[in-house]
Parts: sequence; structure tokens; C-alpha cells
Amino acid sequence: MSSNESAPLTAPDCLFCRIVAGAVPATVVAENPAAVAFRDIDPQAPLHVLVVPRDHHADVAQLAAADPALLAEVVSLAELVASDESGGQFRLVFNTGPSAGQSVFHVHAHVLGGVELGRINA
Repeated sequence: MSSNESAPLTAPDCLFCRIVAGAVPATVVAENPAAVAFRDIDPQAPLHVLVVPRDHHADVAQLAAADPALLAEVVSLAELVASDESGGQFRLVFNTGPSAGQSVFHVHAHVLGGVELGRINA
């Protein structure tokens, strides 16, 4: 729930809102009152977990503008997962927009680790 303690923001057709609500199954690895972390169904590294806020925000820029404390909770949960599963060494990726690879428009952080990831050559 957002830091303003109101009812959670949801979008009825959003896959991640449905996962957060328990209506769609996922392998949840961690959660806190603000966010849920679950395994990616198409992992790109030995550790590939998605961390999503319980509140619906389309992307990380929207979340940062609307609720910076909630963004901090997402990052904190990502760090907890990485600490538990990859010794605290990880890459944290937020894709924003279709050209950047975002395919579900509920902000989510990809926690990647468990292997030497190398440099990103963009």
C-alpha cells in the first residue's frame, strides 16, 4: 500500500495487480506491506525476480513522481531478495516504455544476479 495509507491503487486488467491480489499464481519469494517479489517466468539470469509495488503505477518515472517512499520500498525489497539469493550482488533494471522493453505497464524492477553479468553495451 502506498505511503498515504489509502486503499491500494489497482487496474482491473493489469496482470501484476492480479498477481499482487492473489488472483493469478506466481512464485512469491518475498513481500512487505508495500511490494511483492516473485520469480520471472522467462528468467534471463540464475536470479531473475520481479519486484512490484502493491499500488499500480505505469512506470518508474510515474512512481517516483507520485510516491518516492514507495519506490524506496521497492528498491529495499529488491536488495533483500538479492542479499538472500545472490550475496547482495545484483543488477536492478526498470524498463520504461515499449522501446525500452517494458511489456507490462505496472512498474516493476528486475532483480538480476547469481552470475557474472558483465557490462551493458548500449
